[in-house]
Amino acid sequence: MTTIEYKLKDVSNEYPVLKNKVKISTPETFYEEFRSIFKGKVKEQFVVFWLGTSNIVTGFEIVSVGNLNSSIVHPREVFRSAIINNCNSIILAHNHPSGNIEASQEDIKITKVLIKAGEILNIKVLDHIIFCDENYSSMVNSRII
Repeated sequence: MTTIEYKLKDVSNEYPVLKNKVKISTPETFYEEFRSIFKGKVKEQFVVFWLGTSNIVTGFEIVSVGNLNSSIVHPREVFRSAIINNCNSIILAHNHPSGNIEASQEDIKITKVLIKAGEILNIKVLDHIIFCDENYSSMVNSRII
């Protein structure tokens, strides 16, 4: 008889610790609180922020770092940390180093895929914010989602 050994993958990661818990009431509040994460970055970064039931940001993870104008994002990576950290909802965010705050077709497409994945997992995607050095856009405010 063959012996099979099962090993569980280590799912522990170290995530940034937020010194101050921030309640998100508007996309502008979110932008002001977290713009420093994206300031001056020359590569696109895709970040998922975890929120508790009172819309308080409990943490975040940089899910993907791409190149000048794209990054690869998959629902597995976005929701893995959200599930581990027992969040109620998420806010998606990424930067456009080009300075263009408009959502691309690829941005809209992946956001809609992530919303559907979130519905299955019962984790709501509250917004997708695009950061530029001095400005931002919100897909909710733009009525894209």
